[in-house]
This record gives sequence, C-alpha cells and structure tokens, in this order.
Amino acid sequence: MANSSAQIQNICCIGAGYVGGPTMAVIADKCPHLTVNVVDLNQERISAWNSKNLRTLPIYEPGLDQVIERARGRNLFFSTDVKSGIKSADMIFISVNTPTKTKGLGSGQASDLRWVEACAREVAEHAEGHTIVVEKSTLPVKTAAAVQAILHSSNLPNKDSDKSKSFVVLSNPEFLAEGTAIADLECPDRVLIGGEDQEAIKALSNIYSQWVPQEKILHTNLWSSELSKLTANAFLAQRISSINSVAALCEVTGADVREVAKAIGTDSRIGEKFLSSGPGFGGSCFKKDILNLVYLCRHFGLPEVADYWQNVVTINNWQQTRIARLVVNKLFGTVTSKKLALLGFAFKANTNDTREAPAISIAKDLLEEGAELAIYDPKVDANQIALDLGVTETKANIGQKRNKESSLNNEGTWWAAKSLYDASKGADAILIITEWEEFRSIDWNQIGLIMRQPAWVFDSRGVVIKDKVKSAGLKLWIVGEGFND
Repeated sequence: MANSSAQIQNICCIGAGYVGGPTMAVIADKCPHLTVNVVDLNQERISAWNSKNLRTLPIYEPGLDQVIERARGRNLFFSTDVKSGIKSADMIFISVNTPTKTKGLGSGQASDLRWVEACAREVAEHAEGHTIVVEKSTLPVKTAAAVQAILHSSNLPNKDSDKSKSFVVLSNPEFLAEGTAIADLECPDRVLIGGEDQEAIKALSNIYSQWVPQEKILHTNLWSSELSKLTANAFLAQRISSINSVAALCEVTGADVREVAKAIGTDSRIGEKFLSSGPGFGGSCFKKDILNLVYLCRHFGLPEVADYWQNVVTINNWQQTRIARLVVNKLFGTVTSKKLALLGFAFKANTNDTREAPAISIAKDLLEEGAELAIYDPKVDANQIALDLGVTETKANIGQKRNKESSLNNEGTWWAAKSLYDASKGADAILIITEWEEFRSIDWNQIGLIMRQPAWVFDSRGVVIKDKVKSAGLKLWIVGEGFND
C-alpha cells in the first residue's frame, strides 16, 4: 500500500451524499489514472448513482450528470461493498453525515459524530498496509484526535496478511456551495489541507494539483483546518442574518435593501457577495456549523462568544417567522381555509436539497394557521416535502372546499402542484421562497386572472419586476422594500 505520493492509485470515499458523490466524481474526472470507489450502505442511493438514466441521480447539481457520464465505469465506481473499498484503498475519504445531536450531552448544538467514529472503526478493521485517512465531513475542531486514537489502536499485524497497518490523518474540508458545486470543485477558491505528515500532505496535494493551481492549495495544521470550515460557514451565515436584519429596517424606513447592499458592497473591505436579503439561510451546513461553534465556545469557557454566534441563528429563525406573520396579517388576519401558492421548497435554486430550507419553517407556520398550501418546486418531489413537513400530502382538487371539521380544527393541508400556474389557480396569495430562474419571468397578467381577488404576492427573494406585478392588479410585498399596495 501507499506510503508516498507517487504510489496513490486507489481512493475510497465512505459516504455517497452531497459532498462525497460530486467530489469523487470530479476527482475521478480530472485524475483518470486513479481508481475511485464511492461506498455507502444505502443501497437505494448507490443504485441511483449507478442508474443509466442520469436524470435520476440522487443529487441534482448543474453539470454533475456530464461528469458522471465521463467517469463512471471508467475509473469511478459506486458500491455498497464498504469492506472491499477500504481494503483496496491507499487513501480513504470520510464523507459521512454529521448532524446536530437531538439528545444527550450537547443536544441541539453539538455534532453527532457516531458515523465518523463508525467509519474510523471500519477503516481500522479492514485497511491494509499504510493508509491516508482524509476527513472530508465538516467536523468540530479536535475530531481528528479521536479518529487518530481509533486508527492507531489498530496498528497491529493484519489478520489476513503479515503486513503491519499504519495510518495518517489529514483534514480536507469542502467549501462547496450547492447549486454551483461542480464549478466550485473544478475551479475552487482554495483547497485546504491540514496535517503534520508532509508525505501524506504531498500525496493529497498532488491529486488536486492535476487541475488546481499550486498557489490555491493551502496547508495548515489539523486543528486550523477543522476550525476553518466552521468559521467560514459562520461568517457567511452571519452576513445573511446581517443583511436580513437591515432589510427589516429598510421596510419600515422607506429604504431599499438592494440599494443599501449595492452601496456597502462596493466597499472593497466588505465586498458584494452574500448581501442578498431573503427568507434566511438553509442547507445542511450553516445552522449546524454555527450551533457547533456555539457549543465549542461554551465548552471552552467562552459564553460571550457563544452568545454572539447564537444570535446569528436567532435572527435567521426570526426572519422566517416574520414572513409567515406578514402573510397572515395582510390576508385579513387569517389564512384558515385560504389557498396559498408556495413557490420553491429547496433551500436555494439549482439544487434539490431541502435540509433546513426556509420553506419548511414558513410552511409549517402557515399550516398551523390552517392554510391550504399548493407547493411547487421544479426539483423537489412530494415525498420529500411530506418528509420535511411531517404532514401527509392531501390529494385535493383545485378549489375543493375543505370539510367543516378541518376548518374548525384549524388544520392546514398541502399538496404538490404540477406547475406554478397550477399552484396559483384560485390562490389568495403567492409566496416566492426559492429563487428559481423561472420565477423571475412569470406572466403576472395571466397569474392575476386566475387568482382570487384581492390577491397578494410575497416575494421573499426580490426576484419579481415590481411594475409588472402591480399592473396585473396584484398587491405586493418585497423583502427589504416592504409593501407596494
């Protein structure tokens, strides 16, 4: 097995999710001399990665299908045979989920590392010879110490051979933005590698250097690398909460948050990115990583720092509640038995990922108020929506009257609409939650004719053309600008 950069031939990635799948696909595409095995115990997910129909890949990312088509079956393979993948690998990436703990010590803030530990034990048991183990999952600082302890406890002769095992642990966090993950992988701002073993660092650097300029490959110690990922996500989320707090102030003062964002974004010390107001941040990383940072700060005796970062999440939650409250207030104080078209359910455009999506919180608040939600998203299916909302879809016909018992109980219902026009028919209001491109070019004159008047449009992304909405006879609220009725 490999003990220097020149001998890396086989890579195994444990975890075929949003990070592992695309990352390994690009590595295989850019490094045809390497064999890349992506392993996962989820048979359904692996089957989807192996599907001949590239439209049914488990993850939607622009350009991913083309990368898979080039590399799969050539030097990229997806399998549930975790043991064989580990056994043949010179380098192993751990890319499993690290959700926030739901119970026990650190519940609601600390990361649940059970899958990382399980991976480390699997690697310790089945790896052969010298193996470089790379942390790809987003992990709390000092997690590498636990991984190292598990691996180094197995530095014994292999049961199946007379070769001794040895391991080196590196940290190589991902900095992908869903919706642009392939572009981010093919042309990254930076690649960060944390570790102490120079040969192992060189081995991983040489893989990335096949397509990434050397000056963009940064080296740090393990702990700096692990903390850099959490900090990067915390800073990005902080900007979103900051601009959303300013958006609320703009709405009550007559300012326009887009004009404010442009003015401050031209300052080179600030920059223009992540200054778009909206319904708040979502996705698998931002909230989870900030809460992890909060937990670490409290653990290490920094309560004031923990409170600071906790407020970033508090503002985000408030923004979503604020939007739902605005809808209820403008619809005469009640949405019970009223049809609302919710456009977009993914947490951002160009992905089918709904984890921590703002739409979930907003929809739940409206369902609790008794609304009938017609939900349309071009990439998220009804099964996923039902799973996220925890409410079974109602196969209701458009305009179908709710039964008296449901109305009295104030129970909301929802169903998946086939199109934005299907969702809008007979609706009292439209809520734009995800910034899908098709929502920027809606024929508002046609929409105005099929909605129930007086009708509202609540644009939480600032994507509509104001004059076109108003000329269609619709009342309008735009985030960071306020009401145009």
